[in-house]
Amino acid sequence: MKRRILMATVVASISMMSFASFAAETGETIFKAKCSSCHPDGGNIIKPGESIKGIKDTKKITKKIRKGGGGMPAFDAKTVSDADAKSVADYIVKTFKK
Repeated sequence: MKRRILMATVVASISMMSFASFAAETGETIFKAKCSSCHPDGGNIIKPGESIKGIKDTKKITKKIRKGGGGMPAFDAKTVSDADAKSVADYIVKTFKK
C-alpha cells in the first residue's frame, strides 16, 4: 500500500513538472507568434519609449493584452485564453527584467 502511494506521488510530481515546463513554453511560443513583431527583445516599435522591459505586474500585462490601446490591438479570450494570457505575462516578467 505504501509503495502505491509513493508511486502515485512520484507520478503526480513528474506530471506537475511537465505541466509547468509546458506552460512556460506556451507563454514564450505565444509571445513569439503574437507579440514579438512589435516587441522585439522587449522593446516597442510603435512607441519606443514604452518598452515592456521591467514590468513586474502580470495583472497589468494581462489587462493590456485584453484591452489593447496605444497602438496595440486587443486580444479577446477567443484569440488568447485567460490561461495563455497569464502565461504570456509570466514569460514577459521573467524574460524582460531590464
